[in-house]
Order: sequence, then C-alpha cells, then structure tokens
Amino acid sequence: MTSPTTTRNPIWVSIVEDNRFVREGWAATLKGEEKFRLIGAFGSCEEALAHESFADSEVVLMDIGLPGISGIEGVRRLKELNSDAAVIMCTVYEDDQKIFDALCNGATGYLLKEVTPADLVKAIKDAAAGGSPMTPNIARKVIASFQKPKVEKSPDHNLTDREREVLVLLAEGKSYATIAQQLFLSVDGVVSRIRKIYEKLQAHSRGEAVAKGLASGIIEPPAVTS
Repeated sequence: MTSPTTTRNPIWVSIVEDNRFVREGWAATLKGEEKFRLIGAFGSCEEALAHESFADSEVVLMDIGLPGISGIEGVRRLKELNSDAAVIMCTVYEDDQKIFDALCNGATGYLLKEVTPADLVKAIKDAAAGGSPMTPNIARKVIASFQKPKVEKSPDHNLTDREREVLVLLAEGKSYATIAQQLFLSVDGVVSRIRKIYEKLQAHSRGEAVAKGLASGIIEPPAVTS
C-alpha cells in the first residue's frame, strides 16, 4: 500500500467496468499515458478482488451497476484491503442515494461516464494527489443533499479550529499538498490532522468525514462552479 504522501510514479490504476466497450476505451486511454501503470481492466468486482495485485491499486475507476457485487459494495471491500486506495465512481447514475452511499463507503470521487479522456486522466492524477474529482452536476447533487434545513445543530465533535479548516478544504476537493500550502502546514501535518478528524467524527474516508461534517453543521457546503 502507499500513503497519500508517497504517490507512485507511474500511478497504479485498475478499472472495474462490465461494459466491454467502455472498459476497453478507458484502458486504451490509460495505456497511452506514461504516468499510469494499468494493473488490470476487470468486468466485475469478483474478478478484480481475485486478482493478486488489485489491492495494490492506487486509483480505481469503479462502475456502480456491476453484476454480482455492486460497485458500492466493491468500494467497501477494497478499502478494507487498502485504505489508501482512491476509488473514482464512473457511472451513468445520478441517483442521490447511490452517490451518498458510494462516498460513505469510501469513494474519493464521482464522475459520469460521459467524461472525456482528458478529464478522466486529470481526475486520476487529482485523486492520486489526494483530491476528490467530481463532475460539477454531481457535486451540486452532493451539496444539495446537505442543504436541507436542520432542526438542531449537532455538537462539533471537539474539532479544533485548524481541524475544521482542514475539513472545509477537504469538502472543496483540495489535495493534501494544496491544503498544506493554504494553511502553511507540512503535508505530514495535514495527514496528522485528517487522522484526528476521522477519529473524532468516527469516519473512515474523506467522503464520510465530509458528509458527517456537512450533516452536523460543523462546516457549510462549499460553493460549486461549473
């Protein structure tokens, strides 16, 4: 496994997609990039999880509507094997609950399959660097799901001001390096504070921490631009 501060070069990437044409198209795009090493292009989670090197993936492109084990469950199983893996959900679904479930299970980003090859490459690089790539209309749905009126504001879980600042930047999809630069911290300092945030919020991923932070009113939804 790799930590957020030790990104491989090339980046180890896997694809889990049951549509052969989409799978082969993504694979061809990645093979044309020197910065990527394609571990495998799998038609199901079962096939991927059985592969000896799948758990070593740094970034995974994961479909949701897979036969057998769904992509949402696949995210959870992969994160149990490699908590550092960044999983980008690539799907035709814009269902709010599927988006929420995928993020809470540990997904890092969420893209629609209409994404261009250039945007797909950028999303993988961003995810490997600690970012949360997300198609703008999907980001709007995620934020809208947390903009419902709250009857009562929940406790702040004893987050420090600096931890809250880090959580805000996580919600904006910023990479660890960018957060460190904006807050005048080392990357290790950012990672340390993120671990504390996870512990206090009882979260296991960036998506879950952001979801709990927004739902409890600790942070406000970030502005989304197209």
